[in-house]
Amino acid sequence: RQIRERVSELLRLVQLPGFENRRPHQLSGGQRQRVALARALAIEPRILLLDEPFGALDAKVRKELRAWVRGLQQKLKITTIFVTHDQEEALELSDRVVVMNHARIEQIGTPAEVYDCPATPFVWEFLRGTTSRELAT
Repeated sequence: RQIRERVSELLRLVQLPGFENRRPHQLSGGQRQRVALARALAIEPRILLLDEPFGALDAKVRKELRAWVRGLQQKLKITTIFVTHDQEEALELSDRVVVMNHARIEQIGTPAEVYDCPATPFVWEFLRGTTSRELAT
């Protein structure tokens, strides 16, 4: 009974109430990502690691989930390490960004700091070559 209540609570949290009995093949890609997040949150972690969580999703779903995850992260007040190669995701979801190049840290700062004052040519090319200023604010 306690487990069922927790499952229902987590599914409500990830906006999938009533999906308790769905099988993976019955879920969309975005719904699968939400279920994966609910499973990760079930143990009430202090730190959440998300490694390329939206990689297999189409652009529209990725954008919707980015906004949703950011809101959830703020609601739960959970430290989240979000690993991505997508510059837009990094700038949109982060309070702080770590730009790495071949496992070496190039720069750490707020999205606005790394976008406005890139520390190295790599950071400049990585961010400015593909993103717009609005994402860094």
